[in-house]
Parts: sequence; structure tokens; C-alpha cells
Amino acid sequence: MKQKSADRILLCIKMKGEATLALIASDLGITKEGVRQHLVKLSEDGLINTLNKSDGVGRPTTYYFLTDKALARFPDSHAQLTVDLLRSVKNLLGENALDLLIGDREKQTYSRYENELATCKNIQQKLERLTALRTEEGYMAEWKESDGDWYLTENHCPICAAATECQGFCRAELRNFKQLLGNGYEVTRVQHIITDGTKCVYKIRATDF
Repeated sequence: MKQKSADRILLCIKMKGEATLALIASDLGITKEGVRQHLVKLSEDGLINTLNKSDGVGRPTTYYFLTDKALARFPDSHAQLTVDLLRSVKNLLGENALDLLIGDREKQTYSRYENELATCKNIQQKLERLTALRTEEGYMAEWKESDGDWYLTENHCPICAAATECQGFCRAELRNFKQLLGNGYEVTRVQHIITDGTKCVYKIRATDF
């Protein structure tokens, strides 16, 4: 079934964090007028807001971003149930039991990813495979190279409620990325979805020269 234009626009804005009318039209191959009509309807439905930014000379540029109502359309896997279970583990068994649970999940995830990346010969191949795996799991991942560094971006977090309740999940994710990419690379989280509500971004820098 062909995805509706309005849904494609919401997904585009979700992936970008914020986007102009021209950028949306270019990315989706839709006319600006067609995009504008959809944006008006999405705004009336309470799914998008706007922010005007001055890019220097001339009139400010209008950027579109998703409201909480729109973000709720992107699933957080069994959010409340997961949070309730985490709280129960912590209350009944203690903080150490919760750490053990997260640690076990981290080891299983690492083992699975390590097997998937075993045949990758360089950082680019590793990032290509890693983003594919993360996207399959609902993270809407992508990567790019810029000024000699690499950036791994996760535009959505399907376990955001759990990670908000217990940031051990986020620490485990970062440790896994560091181990998977190897000692020759420094991995730092430079943007955090729990902090700014849009995405997680990891900066990867080679340390072996």
C-alpha cells in the first residue's frame, strides 16, 4: 500500500528533526504547493508547529517540527508496560537486579551485532550494517561522514520510555557501539533524545593516525 503524502511528510520531519517546505518538497519529490497544502492540514490537526529562523540576509525561514501529538504516532514499544516492569524489578529485587537485567540485554545485543559485523572490512561497512540493524529495530538510523569524522544518528527511540526511566539502557548502547567499532575509534554521544527530544547522535573519530 502506498504511503500517504501526509504520513511521508511527518516521517521526513521526524528524520530531519525540523525541515523547511523546500527541503520536504525536494526530499519527497512533491511540489511545494502540494506540500504547503498538507502542512496547513497537519497544522490544523495539531501535528506540526513552526519556528522562524533568520539565516542571515532576507526574510526569516520557516521550519516545521513535530508536536508531541505527532511524535506519539511513532511507537515506543509497549512503553507503559516496560516502565511498570522496570519499576517492579527495582522495587522488589533492588537496583542491582536492574543493572544485571540491563547488562544481560547488553551482552546479548553485542553478541548479535558482533556476528552481523564480522565480515565488515572498514568503518564505513560497519556503520552501514549497524544502521541497517538499528533501523530494523525501529531506531530510524542513518550515518554520514563529515570533516574526517563519522556521525551515527538515531532519529527515533522505540524504547524511549524505558530509557527515560532507567538511563542504564543508554549507557549500555554507548558501550556496545564503542566495542563494536573497536579501539581505533573514539565514540561520543553529542546529542541525546532524552535531553532534547529529537534524536541521538554519536560522533565517531579515528584515534589511530
